[in-house]
Amino acid sequence: MSGPQVRIRWRDRPVDLETLWLHPERSAAPVMVFLHEGLGSVAMWKDFPRRLCDALGWRGLVYSRPGYGRSTPRPDGDTWQADFLHQQAHEVLPALLEALGLDRPDAAPLWLLGHSDGASIALLHAARASARLQGAIVLAPHIFVEDLSVRSIEQARQAYLDGPLRSGLSRYHDDPDSAFWGWNRIWLDPAFRHWNIEAELHTLRCPLLAVQGLDDEYGTLQQIRRLKGPAPQTRLLELAACGHSPHRDQPEALIDAVAAFVRSPQSPAA
Repeated sequence: MSGPQVRIRWRDRPVDLETLWLHPERSAAPVMVFLHEGLGSVAMWKDFPRRLCDALGWRGLVYSRPGYGRSTPRPDGDTWQADFLHQQAHEVLPALLEALGLDRPDAAPLWLLGHSDGASIALLHAARASARLQGAIVLAPHIFVEDLSVRSIEQARQAYLDGPLRSGLSRYHDDPDSAFWGWNRIWLDPAFRHWNIEAELHTLRCPLLAVQGLDDEYGTLQQIRRLKGPAPQTRLLELAACGHSPHRDQPEALIDAVAAFVRSPQSPAA
């Protein structure tokens, strides 16, 4: 169940973002912000954010990006450009944090947990973030475009046109076409094949845990292993019997790993 929508101004227009607060009564506890995948939403996280926050004793903020879930859909005719993840990291997320007062110097410690596209957004945001950001956990991030990713996204397009994917997404998005085509068209745009954020991550200083399944159908392990170049502080976790969604395929192992990571000696939460 989502909470109240939060209105921000983005690209000179008002945008309402679907949000869900977990354990808001823990007013002094750190906040974990959850950033969903390319077809995700608040509801599509299922119970994982709550389970993780219960294990940590933290608060959680889950939100749907513009065009997803119960948030404002994309305007008619709007087409995402190759910098769409940068816009989310450098414009939408900061606007949401400001609207909620989470960017104030006296606010509680802030962490990010992103999945897939949301993990890329978390990395881009963390690379520019102030010292207030305590750390980030990225699940199956994209830092460059691989043939494997493109093939799987082409298959998703066919499943949306011919199979049950559209009806499935309609349970989680007010406008499933807005969610699907915004994501699918830019990922399959030939101009996007050159997208690569490795050079931008050399300024990433916060603790970073990067997690990927050995059976990920959307990316090879190079997506997390190459993070060690620009961000040598990165800890890697490669999970067996796990596809593109570690929080669904291996939730217990992931919760244990995140809890150990945020409590480790080099973590600000230790």
